[in-house]
Amino acid sequence: MAPGKVIAVHLAYESRAAQRGRRPQEPSYFLKPASSLAGSGGEAVRPAGTELLAFEGEIALVIGRTARRVTPEEGWSHVSGVTAANDWGLYDLRHADKGSNVKNKSGDGYTPLGPAVISSTGLDPAALRVRTWVNGTLAQEDTTAELAFPFGQLVADLSQLMTLEPGDVILTGTPAGSSVAQPDDVVEVEVDAPGAPGAPSTGRLVTHVRESAHPMAPYGAQPRVDDTQREEAWGSREAAGLPPRTDDDGTPSPVDADGRYVPSAPTPDRTLLTDELRAMIERTAVATLTAQLQKRGIQNATIDGVRPQHPGRRLLGYAKTLRYVPRREDLAERFGGGFNAQKRAMDSVEPDDVVVMEARGEHGAGTLGDILALRAQVRGAAGVVTDGAVRDAAAVAELGLQVYAGACHPAVLGRRHLPWEVGGTIACGGTTVQPGDIVIGDDDGVVVVPPALLVEVVEAAHEQELQDAWVLEQVRAGRPVDGLFPPDADRREEYRRWRKEQDR
Repeated sequence: MAPGKVIAVHLAYESRAAQRGRRPQEPSYFLKPASSLAGSGGEAVRPAGTELLAFEGEIALVIGRTARRVTPEEGWSHVSGVTAANDWGLYDLRHADKGSNVKNKSGDGYTPLGPAVISSTGLDPAALRVRTWVNGTLAQEDTTAELAFPFGQLVADLSQLMTLEPGDVILTGTPAGSSVAQPDDVVEVEVDAPGAPGAPSTGRLVTHVRESAHPMAPYGAQPRVDDTQREEAWGSREAAGLPPRTDDDGTPSPVDADGRYVPSAPTPDRTLLTDELRAMIERTAVATLTAQLQKRGIQNATIDGVRPQHPGRRLLGYAKTLRYVPRREDLAERFGGGFNAQKRAMDSVEPDDVVVMEARGEHGAGTLGDILALRAQVRGAAGVVTDGAVRDAAAVAELGLQVYAGACHPAVLGRRHLPWEVGGTIACGGTTVQPGDIVIGDDDGVVVVPPALLVEVVEAAHEQELQDAWVLEQVRAGRPVDGLFPPDADRREEYRRWRKEQDR
């Protein structure tokens, strides 16, 4: 029989309250739909383009007798049994709920229960244990001796205004250790009574995490996360891969909690790319821009060895830099998982950003896949440039995001790379790239233009394009190239007269 009501407690364990830094004076609740229920072996699906699907191992109370206006001392007697539960939530949508949890907690399969129910007969409600494993590693463990609100109080409190009916379920909150799960993770929850005769157990409630092919539809609340949500979803700033909080005066630490350098990146001037300048760049070849940079003494401005996934399309935007270092197992254990530098880069993209990745020209593993490419696209990225490889190449291409890459490779990032730094000065394809540099690409390749030279270089390149077009027409008309390409003094004067005529 499906429960008529599924009621969940926001915060009930002392360990969780300590982790969150707040302890409520009384319990508060939210409802979950019956359509979110699932059994052991089911799936928790994370929508495409989201990142913070979190597990919460819990003890679920199953109501056995009708309860209406009962006392805390009577509350437990209305419970027929307990089982394991996982109260899944998508923190990307918490902003839309205002505490109701309707969007982030109500997905199909987000309330698995089971696999067995332990009878409440003779059971001490203060002597139960809940444990959660992620891929076989213990992530949560606590006992009901550490509850801020005993089970009898929860039943009594709820029964004051609503009738609790047989089959109704109360999810009693999660202890510390709740965190974010990733696609292909296996999360297991078990509830037992180790001190009771026979040490009864529910067995392990198994949920498989899967990535959906479908993003959130555009006509509802869109995924939105910030560092506060990441910290709460992962359980701590360290687990989320976030730097420590700044000092009281707002001064950031030059290194993070693990002693890793935190760069002070220049702030891009996002007023540079005016509509007029964009139009000029659109009509100007990367080869011509490169030649103009060379005339100004900048000989090494092209990102070499990368090719576009969408030939015939241009790329233009502000550089957002990401650096990978070679994988080292001890560092990978600390920095490779969680909300690592790669994910932070994609999730902090601003419109018109081009994510430029330093991968040392290493093509033995993918530096970009379809999920993170989609996340960058959803946030308005103009494109991605990597001197490494792309995996899920067909799926990435299907998104339509312009990507320049050195190769394709099926292996995941961690085979060769470790995400290390966002927002620093990097080397990509043999050239130096800083945040805010202007990145321009066409079928010939990609050039990086220093912001201070942009207007000068584009205007000169545009004029050179006009001159080259005039020379082409002269050659097409049968004139010899000697003295014409490049134009000598006489030919330049001839061109200037032609330009004046065109401007009349």
